[in-house]
Amino acid sequence: MPSMDRRDFVNWLGLGACALVAGSAQAQAARRPNILYMMSDDHAAHAISAYGSRVNQTPNIDRLATGGMRFNHIYATNSICTPSRATILTGQYSHVNGVPVFNPLPNDRPVVSEMMQAAGYWTSMVGKWHLGSDPRGFDQWEILPGQGAYVDPMLYNAQGRKKYTGHCTDVVTDIALGFLKDRPRDKPFFSMVHHKAPHRNWIPAERHAAAWRDKVIPEPDTLFDDYAGRADAIRNQKQSIARDLTPTDVKQAPPAGLAGDDLTRWKYQRYMQDYLACVQGVDESVGRILDWLDTEGLADNTLVIYTSDQGFFLGDHGLFDKRFMYEESDQMPFLARWPGHITPNRQCDALGINCDFAPTFLEVAGRPTPPTMQGRSLVQWMEGRKIEDWRDSFYYRYYHDPGDHNTAAQYGVRTNTHKLIYFWRLDQWECYDLTKDPKELRNIYHDPAAQPVVAKLKAELARLKKEVGDTEDRYARNEDWPKGGVDGGPRPIRP
Repeated sequence: MPSMDRRDFVNWLGLGACALVAGSAQAQAARRPNILYMMSDDHAAHAISAYGSRVNQTPNIDRLATGGMRFNHIYATNSICTPSRATILTGQYSHVNGVPVFNPLPNDRPVVSEMMQAAGYWTSMVGKWHLGSDPRGFDQWEILPGQGAYVDPMLYNAQGRKKYTGHCTDVVTDIALGFLKDRPRDKPFFSMVHHKAPHRNWIPAERHAAAWRDKVIPEPDTLFDDYAGRADAIRNQKQSIARDLTPTDVKQAPPAGLAGDDLTRWKYQRYMQDYLACVQGVDESVGRILDWLDTEGLADNTLVIYTSDQGFFLGDHGLFDKRFMYEESDQMPFLARWPGHITPNRQCDALGINCDFAPTFLEVAGRPTPPTMQGRSLVQWMEGRKIEDWRDSFYYRYYHDPGDHNTAAQYGVRTNTHKLIYFWRLDQWECYDLTKDPKELRNIYHDPAAQPVVAKLKAELARLKKEVGDTEDRYARNEDWPKGGVDGGPRPIRP
């Protein structure tokens, strides 16, 4: 992969800046699309009604699907929040951008916000950052320290800290709208709005909590998965609904006498009531922002994206949290509305990854994808133009072992039809036929009939490892993780 430091990178992207600013600044802003990127934390695609949710309705997020495109196969390359956020900003895999676990983003890594500034955009960032350092490349920013608080949160910017009154989702939305209202009118905007919700421990605003308090949530078919035929990793994890939800998570004592499966069902209901109430708050926020775009006459010239930093288990396989390469954990919702470019009510089945987000922003801004980025722009798919040489597989790698949930380190390959996962510290494999077994219940790795498929997947995994440059097996052991931050930065941040 070509080597390029941050300064050279931004200069390279800015080579055409003079042409971009030619003519009236007001006319330029009117011609060039705005980009509004909204991202929540741990919002599973199967908790969005546009993706067929059985557990809730998200009418405002669904507005992006009916008015634009639903991407059905977008995935995190490392399903955990800090690494995924670093990948979204850099367009690079974790082993390249230096953020495999909860360590700060190195200061010398170019980020897409700097590139958008170089392309003539006004940029803003509000909400959860969680990268162990201050944002770079934003004209205005205000972020939560670490995970931040749900109620009466503290946020800070370059000038200092401020404590707000209210629920975090409402506060982030208010600040984001304030920034947009006060923005300069002679530039297009690139605005990132990052919600804390619905991250653990799921504290919704009271108005939403009350609405969900007595609802009964449908159980997933795999809530009582027995893990037969699977690797030891799923048995050894500590992210089980039955075993590992804490009193802080469920927030009340279970009814007297509950035990066994009945207690698991009660814990699932308490978890999901709060989780979905937090999601309702995010959906309300999306509606407020979309309504503001309509009122200001900006909707027709704005690409609006809604996503999450990865997926999340909603009782699937008996789990909460993420980390595993299984579908519910790794799939990212990705909804995009862009009038005049995206035909309403469309779907896309192309295999995308979070490395693709930064190249997408840049193409919308009229800039090429730099050679150091490992993703590709999704714009052609958005516009209904098939990309013939698009990927038909991608590489995944998770490092944080044992971490907070004893989730085993793993890497693997997903194709359009199959998935192969290697838990390398356990030296155990899992393989799934996603066409016949979409819920990933039957590990076919040892099946004699599956050996030709397994061999092809192993060859593809080796090819992808070489293609993305993950051949040195860096960070393969706990002692290899960056300690004390990188580039002299702060200590590793809390998950």
